Amino acid sequence: MVKHSSRIFLSQSALKQNYRFIREKIGPHPVISSVVKANAFGHGIGVFVPMAEKCGIRHFSVASSYEAWKVKEVITHDDSRIMIMGILYPEDLTWVIENEIEFFVFDFVQLENALKVAQEVGKPAVVHLEVETGGNRTGLPPEMLEKAIRFLKTHKKFLRFEGMCTHFAGIESLANQFRIQRQLKAFQEMYKRVKKLKHLPRLRHTACSAAALAFPDTVMDMVRIGTVQFGLWPSPDIYNMHLLQTGKVQDSPLKRILTWKTDVMHVKKVKKDDFVGYGTSFQATRDMTVAVIPIGYSNGYPKALSNRGHVLIHGKKATVTGLINMNVFMVDVSHIPDVEVGDDVVLIGKQNNNTITIKSFTQITDAINNELVSRLPTAIPRRTVR
Repeated sequence: MVKHSSRIFLSQSALKQNYRFIREKIGPHPVISSVVKANAFGHGIGVFVPMAEKCGIRHFSVASSYEAWKVKEVITHDDSRIMIMGILYPEDLTWVIENEIEFFVFDFVQLENALKVAQEVGKPAVVHLEVETGGNRTGLPPEMLEKAIRFLKTHKKFLRFEGMCTHFAGIESLANQFRIQRQLKAFQEMYKRVKKLKHLPRLRHTACSAAALAFPDTVMDMVRIGTVQFGLWPSPDIYNMHLLQTGKVQDSPLKRILTWKTDVMHVKKVKKDDFVGYGTSFQATRDMTVAVIPIGYSNGYPKALSNRGHVLIHGKKATVTGLINMNVFMVDVSHIPDVEVGDDVVLIGKQNNNTITIKSFTQITDAINNELVSRLPTAIPRRTVR
């Protein structure tokens, strides 16, 4: 098989540690739903889902029926469940219901469509009623709640009321907490109205990674965990809240599971005053040696790291030199002896005693953790390591 220009490794032991930490935070009872939308946040659905199952995870959340299909292709346990939180096209409903895939419903027409298809298929649709609490993204309006619950109750043979849920609008930021408290109160009030109608969901769920780690009141019957399972803190605010709650000055309970590597493609001598790469963004102030790296922004390496980013070669940091191109960039290796074609290059990860973190990328590019990793192309091969 031909070789790709870079490769990604996912650590099983790091993932196990992350789930252990999550479980310590939320307690023994809530279901952990592993959110694997955006190709498992760039980690790769095909490799990551079996890794999560190996850690005991049996519930997976995605953003579309296509992603649900991708997860279904790779799950290894018969009792693993899949839930669609986002778009579900009417033409996909038959496949979804036939395969007992759960899905969010956030308007009444969706309920009517689900009932019709479920009756045709002869199996119940497994629905999670997402209610509007103030996020104003998706969610059933409060004035439609009683109508929806009565409809679910009347047609419970074909509409299984699996969950009632909402999504917090920016809970990872402490500046948003006044709004989050309004949302939580709105959800609790709506749930009281549902109780009066005597048709309760099996699960209530509101907590994402940030909520589950920092706000115990949001942890109900299930938590939807994305960012944290990959070893990434949702935000500095959530990390600082963890330190405050534990009374620690620093702590590293999360382990990054992803390592991204490539190879030195070429080594070149550059004379003083020569330019490196496209344009005039870098001019050598001395004689130097650069290594050519065979990836670029088309491979998910941000162009914003031009002249600012670092890679690891022989365990030492080498600075990105010049502009990052579509599939190549250069680094200064003048201070690293004996760099040769084929040498390992760490883009994200550890080499000897140095580390390139995802956080170091985001500090420079002003992107969030999720944005960087979710842009890693699906074509990059991924595999599990210990």
